[in-house]
Amino acid sequence: MAPVADTRWRQRYPIIGAVLRFLLYCAAGALVLLPLPALGRVESASRLSNYVEPIVRLSASELARLERGEPVTRLLESDASKEVAVFGAVWINAPISEYVKAVRDIETLEQGRAFPITQRISDPPRASDFARLRLRQGDLADLRRCRVGDCKFKLGEAAVERLQREIDWHSPDAGARAEAVLRDLALNLVRGYREGGNARLAVYRDDPTPTFVADEFRALLDRMPWVEWMWPPLHRFLLDYPRASLPGGEDFLYWQETDFGLKPTIRISHLVIWPNGQETVVASKMLYASHYFWTALEIRLLRPDPARGEGFWFVNVSRSRADGLDGFRGYFIRGRVRSSVEKGLLASLVATRARLEANAQGSQR
Repeated sequence: MAPVADTRWRQRYPIIGAVLRFLLYCAAGALVLLPLPALGRVESASRLSNYVEPIVRLSASELARLERGEPVTRLLESDASKEVAVFGAVWINAPISEYVKAVRDIETLEQGRAFPITQRISDPPRASDFARLRLRQGDLADLRRCRVGDCKFKLGEAAVERLQREIDWHSPDAGARAEAVLRDLALNLVRGYREGGNARLAVYRDDPTPTFVADEFRALLDRMPWVEWMWPPLHRFLLDYPRASLPGGEDFLYWQETDFGLKPTIRISHLVIWPNGQETVVASKMLYASHYFWTALEIRLLRPDPARGEGFWFVNVSRSRADGLDGFRGYFIRGRVRSSVEKGLLASLVATRARLEANAQGSQR
């Protein structure tokens, strides 16, 4: 599509455009239902293809491209009215430890123009963790008009009522007071999640119909049954945290201000790093987003392959649930959204490989 036409499309469908740009930056997650060392042997391509056919349907040519070291992506089956799901894989010639080190330093890994702020949250969470949380002028206008069932900010009923009850929107310090309330709401959300898990996540009342984030996450995870098949402890941890434990794993919460399009978005995520034998699994679970998204899950599998030598397979799946993709308007643009997200994941795989391989070469000098 020509640049002018693309601009008109984004102006006509601003919510979808913002969701799309968010996914383009965030597309990285992980799936595979296979012993990945098979990828290192061309003669296993047919057997491997049969094994993953129900989920990723990789062709012989795609398997050959992976063998040559090229990245491969595939869109996955999803509910087009509210989901986008994508698969990707690439070989990275660097130690798994390089990626784990980068993820632990999330504030450095996810920074730049699209991530004005990334802040790791203390354990236990502290009010100071959210000291940098700020609202843009557009957010203040939205919050001023926010009512239960009609709000452009994703909030629960109690949060909406608190904002209207505690803030005099005509006072000069209304913005500062609103920010203070939202910082407190964010702190309470992460404390509640740490204590009670998914049951303490929000029930959004930005629309007339309530959206239960816990229910949306369970439904999303149900669409990824391979997580339970491959890694039962991780599946339990994602659903039953904090009652469930993950032996050998580490986890932390972090929040971000992201800027992918129409509205800057505040989001809070739970990141899990789990060494599991030779492989390592990294999962990122979205707990909250102030705009567009209900929830999301990224699974990243890091798997060595001695047949290929030093390095690892970086195999990803991302599945996200968002509003704005349904209805008459969404029907005409879902294909473009899905195609663009797949291209975004491809770019992410290339960038991740380049960064890690450069770091690994630098550490060898």
